[in-house]
Amino acid sequence: MQNKRRGASPKRSNIRRKKKKRILWGRVFALLAAFCLIVAAAGVFVYSRWEKKNSTFPEEVLAHRPMVEEYAEAYGISEYNDWLMAILAVESGGIGDDVMQSSESLGKKPNSLGTEESIEQGCSYFKELLGISEGKNVDFDSILQAYNYGPGYLDYVAKNGGKHSQALAEAYALEKSGGVKEVYPNPVAIKANGGWRYKYGNMFYVPLVKLYEAGEFWALEEDEAEELEETEEEEA
Repeated sequence: MQNKRRGASPKRSNIRRKKKKRILWGRVFALLAAFCLIVAAAGVFVYSRWEKKNSTFPEEVLAHRPMVEEYAEAYGISEYNDWLMAILAVESGGIGDDVMQSSESLGKKPNSLGTEESIEQGCSYFKELLGISEGKNVDFDSILQAYNYGPGYLDYVAKNGGKHSQALAEAYALEKSGGVKEVYPNPVAIKANGGWRYKYGNMFYVPLVKLYEAGEFWALEEDEAEELEETEEEEA
């Protein structure tokens, strides 16, 4: 008697088909889940970057805005609120007591003022510079640099065309420092000359203040991270 091959039963075939479908759908859901996670992660990164770029100043600096606005109003210079905040950001990053580093404009030792005194004097000093500049026909950038160099810089600019430039800022610092240099590993300085400045004030003051006023301080942080990564790769 010959054995006859029997085909798979309809019931068993159905079970196999259902099993294949479950496996297929399982893979589809797994891929969808992975895709959603990637999209979510990318969304968080993009939002974080957007939020960072659209935050005008670091949190430590923003903490001082109410007081800056109060004294700016008191001295009649409220239209310069963001510039004053940017100056504060460059001077101290919002950290410490003499946040606007204005003690020296009173003839006192550095860092000898409390926070409120520093902000009040910073606003007062900025208004003073605005007044001095009126009779000298110099540009606004000259006033910003003079906050760091002192009122004498306004005279220097007035005698050299009336317009601030990086070259003028460097020439003034060269003259005042006697040519003495110091390491300055700020991204702006690194891009300009490899990372140094003359040992008198900060000849990169204006571009730094403008970065903060424009809400682009995040760019400095990213440049610093890139520089650190490059340094680590070179040392490895």
